[in-house]
Amino acid sequence: MSARPEQKSEDMRQAMLAIGRAARAASRELALASPESKRAALRAMATHLRQDGSAILKANAADVEAARAGGLGHAFIDRLTLTDARIDAMARGLEDIAELPDPIGTRLSAWTRPNGLNIARVRVPIGVIGIIYESRPNVTADAGGLAVKAGNAAILRSGSDAFRSAGAIHACLVAGLKAAGLPETAIQLIPTTDRAAVGHLLSGLDGTVDVIVPRGGRSLVERVQQDARVPVFAHLEGICHTYVDKAADLDMAKQIVVNAKMRRTGICGATECLLVDKAAPKAVMGTLVAALLEAGCEVRGDEAARAADARVNAAAANDYGKEFLDSIIAVKSVDGVDGAIDHITRFGSQHTDAIVTNDEDAAARFLTNVDSAIVLHNASTQFADGGEFGFGGEIGIATGKMHARGPVGVEQLTSFKYVVRGTGQVRPG
Repeated sequence: MSARPEQKSEDMRQAMLAIGRAARAASRELALASPESKRAALRAMATHLRQDGSAILKANAADVEAARAGGLGHAFIDRLTLTDARIDAMARGLEDIAELPDPIGTRLSAWTRPNGLNIARVRVPIGVIGIIYESRPNVTADAGGLAVKAGNAAILRSGSDAFRSAGAIHACLVAGLKAAGLPETAIQLIPTTDRAAVGHLLSGLDGTVDVIVPRGGRSLVERVQQDARVPVFAHLEGICHTYVDKAADLDMAKQIVVNAKMRRTGICGATECLLVDKAAPKAVMGTLVAALLEAGCEVRGDEAARAADARVNAAAANDYGKEFLDSIIAVKSVDGVDGAIDHITRFGSQHTDAIVTNDEDAAARFLTNVDSAIVLHNASTQFADGGEFGFGGEIGIATGKMHARGPVGVEQLTSFKYVVRGTGQVRPG
């Protein structure tokens, strides 16, 4: 006889609370762990990833087969698929994180008050981080490694599409923790694909979860932001723009635009809209559009783009401000840098936007006035990545303005406290 729905719900609640309590206990140990022990754990995790690569690939192949059978698209499959090279990249990411300076205990600032009190602001772990992600098995390693480096415990919730892959990777992380003598519950993977588990995690698990980081599509992030009872580091969409100014070097612009769109179309840093200065030489629009088309990208453009190349399809109104996550790009001509800024302000998602120009004044205006987490000059938007920033990896890109913004790496997974030292001072009545 199967359990009643209400009993199943209560069993789930209790199981999730147990995960939260275990994470909280582990976080207290990690907060006091030495830099050496955390470094050893991360290195051991990397070693196990490489040693167990065949098991990870076998689990991933099952996930990919199921995704294809379900009719999921190319970009989704690309994010989901692991290879020997991608496993090695995960391992190298953990090794990079291991070698980063340990942030915990760092004195951020210090000052002495007129009454003699010495006040210092010192970096401390956040505590317990809940990470919810979809079809990105590499996030399992990135999130677990970054959390441990920052002295936090992590509760990971993989999407069902990558569940087998995440489980195989998680086993390597736990083996690394064990090898270094750190609590194995410092990184826990929720052992079910039941969506009810997400609701419990978002509740904060009776105060044991300090922050939630979602990494996935708009529907996931919107649910997290709507239902979470703890702070959230998140972005809804990566609607990224590349603006090519009249003073751009055309060869540079072509290389940047094609890379920004086509290197990997399914990542949040992929350019989704190309903006071209109306005052640029006539050849600029045609050259850029042709380069994209020849790279296998569908181009949807305004009248200027269609006039430059007959292969361009007419852009619909909703193509601007759309995250394609595919080999599709929207193109529009704009009135200089101010026109680009206005367009990005209206249609962007405050994620990542770039300008290509040799005019330093135009670049400065763009970088100052575009209110995105990441702004670039003469570089591809595909650099919107924690590893490329020297963070050793990232849990995600935060587009909010509270605490963490941009790539969420080790430092962003810390908080601070004030340490005050006195010599017997009392506050006058």
